[in-house]
Amino acid sequence: MTFKPLAVAACAVAVALAAGQSALAQQPAAAAPAAPALNHGPAVPGLCIISMEAAVAGSTVGKYVDTRMQQIVAQVNAELTGERTAIENEAKTLDTQRATLDQNTLEQRAAALQVRANAFDRKTQQRNREVQATEQKALGRIGSELEPLIRTAYQQRSCSVLLQRNAILLGNPAMDITPTVVTALNAKITQFAFERERLDQQTAAPAIQQTPGAARPATPARR
Repeated sequence: MTFKPLAVAACAVAVALAAGQSALAQQPAAAAPAAPALNHGPAVPGLCIISMEAAVAGSTVGKYVDTRMQQIVAQVNAELTGERTAIENEAKTLDTQRATLDQNTLEQRAAALQVRANAFDRKTQQRNREVQATEQKALGRIGSELEPLIRTAYQQRSCSVLLQRNAILLGNPAMDITPTVVTALNAKITQFAFERERLDQQTAAPAIQQTPGAARPATPARR
């Protein structure tokens, strides 16, 4: 999963996809060639395969996290879009008033608008980092739930080696413990509450408080 809260990029992608779908709708769909049947050799004793990506994506809790992340991204987009629109409208207004304003006033308003735009850029970057941190934390929670289940499945299947499925080209599905792990994960957890990470609150330096009775710095003697 990778989510980007940039509203501009999301809108551009949506328009491009809509245009592409419209063009495809006007053309007859080409039938995809059927994949040839694949006959696997016998399963190798002790050799097991797992797909962590498929385990997360195919689980109930993984789908819940995906849906919740989409909601968080939508909230961030709504926040950023409103602020960006206000800055763009102010820029348009300033442009239309350019001929009627004296140079000093024009420069002051343009400078103030640039400060707002710079602050908005920093805010957008921070929201991106927050969304990424939120996703990483949620996936980390799923990973911590998965780890003991993978160990259990490994022992139950008498595995000697466990390989990531994306590290091999082909493999006998009989050696894949992913479905077993997904079933166990669904039985263990289906969802958990989480909100967007707030990096501004985490990085804020705590105020230094003077405790009663604490030693204070000595005042230099006057000469």
